[in-house]
Amino acid sequence: MTKNPFDQFSKQYFEEFLSPLGEVRINYEIPGEPRFVDIWFTPSTPETTASPELGILARIAATPCLLEPFRKQPTEREIRSCLGKLIHLEADLHRQANRDEETIAPDELPRLWIIAASCSDNLLNKLMAREDETWLRGIYFPSKVFLTGIIAIDKLPPTPETLWLRILGKGLIQQQAIAEVIALPKEDTRRSAVVKMLATWKVSIEVSSSIDAEERELIMNLSQAYLEWEQKTELRGVEIGKEIGKEIGKEIGKEIGKEIGKEQERREIVENFLLARFGELDSQLAAIVQPISNLPATEYALLLLQLSSLSREDLLARFE
Repeated sequence: MTKNPFDQFSKQYFEEFLSPLGEVRINYEIPGEPRFVDIWFTPSTPETTASPELGILARIAATPCLLEPFRKQPTEREIRSCLGKLIHLEADLHRQANRDEETIAPDELPRLWIIAASCSDNLLNKLMAREDETWLRGIYFPSKVFLTGIIAIDKLPPTPETLWLRILGKGLIQQQAIAEVIALPKEDTRRSAVVKMLATWKVSIEVSSSIDAEERELIMNLSQAYLEWEQKTELRGVEIGKEIGKEIGKEIGKEIGKEIGKEQERREIVENFLLARFGELDSQLAAIVQPISNLPATEYALLLLQLSSLSREDLLARFE
């Protein structure tokens, strides 16, 4: 279902951050409907969602929600499509509840969050969306009947509370957010996870068949994160090389370490692509990570480019 590098990154990103708080389903197909929800999140108990370090993202995850991220301003048709997904999902939940002779409380109904890099005042006026004083600037709500919130990343205040949403923005907004992530303590697990995902995003753009001006700017924004991740990966290899060097000589050990680092880098990229494409890395998919990593450079890049259109069965069959 993945269509582009941003789609891939955003799904993996929300899965990484929200999995500790509840169940994350990527590309969730609404039963009986030819519709796929980008991210369908169901929180665990309220206690587990108390994660103030995630800021607004934690508040969003306090209730069941559909997350629909957009790299550009969504069109009116795309917004109607998102609302259609919400309506069909709610209808399916009510059908399940009726079969089980249960009822769904209003606060248990799913909310739709449209997360857009930008959203014009004109579009917001058409939606009759307004800010709510209990939420931050840049977060808008149409009629309460629609159970929908719209996050305009370009209008969010640049505070720690919005960091984990601004990372999905564009241009200077994203550039500042990436710098803030890099500035976090190196022992921060969120920092290392995001740096790794940003690096993979950069690689996935670079293996695309064509790169436009906007994507070239994005690559520049992601370069700092990629460089740090690459150095970290190589350093891990060098450390291994040092141990080898004790036996066979320091210089040879150092060179072997660099090669090990490059191999680890390839493996991590493949693992991230498979996770984003299929939602999990089970034993069958894990078994083909190394064969993919061992492909010649041209075949390796081509496969990553084709991955979004390959079915699980076709991919596994290729490496059986």
